[in-house]
Amino acid sequence: MSEQPGAPGANTDIEWLTTEPMLHEPILIVMMTGWIDAAGAAAAAVQVVADECETAPMARFDDDTFIDYRARRPTMELRDGVNTKLRWNHIELLAGRSPAGRDVLVLMGPEPDMNWRRFSKAIGDIAVELGVTHMIGFGAYPFAAPHTRTPRLSCSSPSIDVLANVNFARSSVDVPAGMAAALEHTMHDRKIPALGIWAQVPHYVSSMTYPASSVALLDGLAEATGVRIAGAALRNEVGIQRERIDQMVADNVDHQLMVTQLESLHDAAVEDDADAADAAAEMRLKSGDEIAAEIQEFLRDQPDA
Repeated sequence: MSEQPGAPGANTDIEWLTTEPMLHEPILIVMMTGWIDAAGAAAAAVQVVADECETAPMARFDDDTFIDYRARRPTMELRDGVNTKLRWNHIELLAGRSPAGRDVLVLMGPEPDMNWRRFSKAIGDIAVELGVTHMIGFGAYPFAAPHTRTPRLSCSSPSIDVLANVNFARSSVDVPAGMAAALEHTMHDRKIPALGIWAQVPHYVSSMTYPASSVALLDGLAEATGVRIAGAALRNEVGIQRERIDQMVADNVDHQLMVTQLESLHDAAVEDDADAADAAAEMRLKSGDEIAAEIQEFLRDQPDA
């Protein structure tokens, strides 16, 4: 692909849509679709970041190099038999500035279907050339947590020093990795602090939108980097949805019991009470898939769900 004069790097996998931007110590925020994003919470959070930072596309990555069209087919717009256009899935790097004046880069779009190491290297090289100071990845996962508590955040990073700077939960587990996890190592190898921030979403509402977890991610971004995003519309939706779910749960004794048990589990984890956490493990099993399936069906049957 062609490269504009003055654009950073010489990678032919990248189409530069602007000349070299004037950025000062930008923060890179990553949210790529294709891996875990319960309730679409991470996608909603990063879209608010992109909007409030007034970002514009700076670079686009070659679809033919990174996208499997059989897995991510373009959408054909058919109007009265006329194939008017195809809408393709693009991976883009956007640039903008936070309301407080901090330069921000946002990496959005589908995860690459192939050439992950090649893609990671390209992003790492760009980050070095543009003077990126931090990378933050957004994600969200379903968890046995109650909607009556503020969603907890967990974190990942190759750096113990980075983890020491935030007060997020830490887990020990072997799971398939997403592109953001690969980029954490790419940035770490280039001495750029990298942190993945993951929001918990109550498992029984994970098929709905859940703005509380999106807001938690925005607050986590502020704690980790100082970049504050208002997200007023999202924050307003938190209370509205909380009232709806409260009303739905109140109509079913089993669902009320589930929420009470999950509150105990959540509070034990927050207080780091090992004995209470062991006792709550039994609750997790009892309150899990069957009741979650029931409440999801109940919510789907509501006119406004």
